[in-house]
Amino acid sequence: MTTTLEFPVLLRLIDERSTAFRAAVASAPSLDVQVPTCPEWTLFDLAEHIGEGRRDWAATVAAGPAPAKSAAEGAPAAPREREALLAWLAESTEQLLDALRKAGPDRACWAWWETLQSPHTSGAVARHQLQQMTVHTYDAQITIGAPQPLPDEVALDGVDEFLSTCVATSSAWPHKPAVIDFHASEGRSWRLSLSADGARSTRLPGPGTTLATAAGQDPDAAAAFSSARGTASELVLMLHDRIPIGSLKLDGDRRLFEQLSAWDPDE
Repeated sequence: MTTTLEFPVLLRLIDERSTAFRAAVASAPSLDVQVPTCPEWTLFDLAEHIGEGRRDWAATVAAGPAPAKSAAEGAPAAPREREALLAWLAESTEQLLDALRKAGPDRACWAWWETLQSPHTSGAVARHQLQQMTVHTYDAQITIGAPQPLPDEVALDGVDEFLSTCVATSSAWPHKPAVIDFHASEGRSWRLSLSADGARSTRLPGPGTTLATAAGQDPDAAAAFSSARGTASELVLMLHDRIPIGSLKLDGDRRLFEQLSAWDPDE
């Protein structure tokens, strides 16, 4: 796992994004308003998902190595009254942070992703939880008409985390081999390689890198190529299907992004 954020920083940022999420919930005109980026949910549904999910992940981290995800036992249901809901959300976050602090970054635990590029450890869970809280905070903010760009340090790690955790797989890519590059305007770039061997991502060394020098292969060996450029925040939001692909500057075969978004390696 390649990370730009140390474990204590991950915990601090989870707390900060959770606070921002609660602020959006507190200022909403109604808890029954629809979430534009998750149209099947109301804001209450999103808050319930956040609270229940953090409590379950707290139990999962506390359980250590296990064959399945743990569920929080005896957890109270999300209250409908706003002030009580905000307190319940704060307690959910604290349960997660407390479990992570006690476990430390290297303790093994259950996780749903493959271990090709992201391990099953509490540190990897913290990294993923930060991204979940960050994207769902954006969901809450756009619901109240006040979306904010993702914080730079969170978004820069978020591109890498999404590619190495949510995309990396040994399942065969069902299309012809492809390479997709992601360039953040803050100065970092990543490469996603897709083939019959699955999906792997790497950090590119810097501006001016060519397909041959970065991938260690002849450019003609890649049957398809595309790239996306934008801020790290825009890249993360695009990868999580929060903003359209066309929001970024695209080069090469645009269809690769559509194929990637539609791909389910488990099918």
